[in-house]
Amino acid sequence: MALLSRSQFTRLILVLGLIWYRSGALFKNCILYKSSFPTGYIANGDYAKDCNTVRDPEHERHESLNSCEDSTFWELRDAEGRVLERPVIVTCDPGRKAWNTVMGPLRNPEPRGGLWLYVHGAPTTTGRRVATKPRVLAPDVAPNKAHRIVLKDYPEGHDFHPLGVEVWPSYAGNSSNLYVINHARKRTTIEQFVLSPERPLEAEYVRTISTPYFVSPNALALTTPDAFYVSNDHLITRRWPIIGYVLPVIESVFALPLGFVSHVTLTPPGSSGSSISKHNFAKLFVPFPNGISLNALGNRLAVSSSSLAQVLIYKRDPATDALPQLINAVQLPFTPDNIHYTESRISPVEEIIVAGHPNFIDLSKVAANKTGAAAASWVVAIVPKKENGKPETAFDLEAPVSANSKLPTDGARWTLQTLFQSSGVESEGGFGASTTGLRDPETGNFFVPGLYAEGGLMVCKPSN
Repeated sequence: MALLSRSQFTRLILVLGLIWYRSGALFKNCILYKSSFPTGYIANGDYAKDCNTVRDPEHERHESLNSCEDSTFWELRDAEGRVLERPVIVTCDPGRKAWNTVMGPLRNPEPRGGLWLYVHGAPTTTGRRVATKPRVLAPDVAPNKAHRIVLKDYPEGHDFHPLGVEVWPSYAGNSSNLYVINHARKRTTIEQFVLSPERPLEAEYVRTISTPYFVSPNALALTTPDAFYVSNDHLITRRWPIIGYVLPVIESVFALPLGFVSHVTLTPPGSSGSSISKHNFAKLFVPFPNGISLNALGNRLAVSSSSLAQVLIYKRDPATDALPQLINAVQLPFTPDNIHYTESRISPVEEIIVAGHPNFIDLSKVAANKTGAAAASWVVAIVPKKENGKPETAFDLEAPVSANSKLPTDGARWTLQTLFQSSGVESEGGFGASTTGLRDPETGNFFVPGLYAEGGLMVCKPSN
């Protein structure tokens, strides 16, 4: 084989330098080096006592709560907008190791995934019991238990492989629009349902939303009951014949900016013609945009870039839904998955909770069903600093594996706090492949779905 010429060698060095500049942190932290994680760690609590997986043993494995991707709070509010209850909705797909349009393989799309509802009770926190509020959900839905949600009137023969999920709050007991990204066999769509607090275990099918612009939808962030942002994580997907085995991996690992975020406005249900009234490309050229989340004021949209190991925070114009400015890029010590803005328990400023995967190689082994493989979990909070200042060299020091051990500094306007870690070895009590982190701002209850976890949802109720 002929040696490279000087010009070719120079070009190769420039290309490799560019790749390292863009993705060096990801290569170093998530591919080259592997940390030793504890069986389990939960901030302000005792993992062994405070954390448990929830899965109803009465369900057979193919219908059980395992291999879960996304979760969201369904906020049940009174007429004045005060939150009375926050049950959790979780998307799970026990057949994920046979059908995964992001990581592969694409062998068997037949078994359907499912939606689950978990109602959590109010624990004693910091020596005080959380005040009891009026019950909104139907009284026969038992707390501290996972309940499968039936898909009412869902079309026969229509696949259901749920990924991202979002639900609009219920006010004074009215019904909520529920949207689920569905990685079906032919193409990815968004399924719309209606969910009522009176019948919370019955999601009534409304319609399937589809457009050629839905190349690879991953996560949702609602702006109204009938409009949302949606991330498209890849331009080249696993569905492509032949090249689908290689090019999506190249797009991911080399952080090629081919993903995008769209804003979609829907027509009223039952309208003739398309279900989409308006589609805008809100942000183009994002490397592997994964989770997205809108803050409470509606003026910030956070997008996790899995390829860059960053959370990108954009200024949002609520009048136009445009994202005119990148405000901050927060570097993370792992590959981020789903993200959620959440109320802080100690500050009026919202935090962003990010879950992700510390080691891409381990995650790939679990996806390939390798014997003995385990993928660790890591969930952090992006905590705004009270005042902008200099990046600190010492932060997140209480975690077994500190974010500080992976990153030299935090940011001028933010720092990182580890909320959850686990080795992912389930036979030893660990919990693997964390995809989402949810924290109830009132009770402190904490929820983590696991992409390939047999016990698909970890529930922690920290006692401190």
